[in-house]
Amino acid sequence: MIEVVLTVTAGLGGYLLARGFVRHRLRFVDAAQSPYAPYVAGIAAALALLPLALLPLVSGVTAVVFGVGAALGTASAVRTIRRADGKLRRLAP
Repeated sequence: MIEVVLTVTAGLGGYLLARGFVRHRLRFVDAAQSPYAPYVAGIAAALALLPLALLPLVSGVTAVVFGVGAALGTASAVRTIRRADGKLRRLAP
């Protein structure tokens, strides 16, 4: 039961961390808005968490779920930036 809670928390944490980082820190970086950015972020996050799979409560599935959460968070932040970009370019009356 603890492993399931830890896996769900890792997925949610990866999503929130990646979304916040891309929205606040990488807003003006063109490479972060490329179509490949979520894939790169997800693979990098999963590989970063993979050494923790040696611990008893963390498995390889947890690392993969963390990577998927990071990829989804990156994609969500990129969509938010693109939507807000049109609002910023509009001239106010």
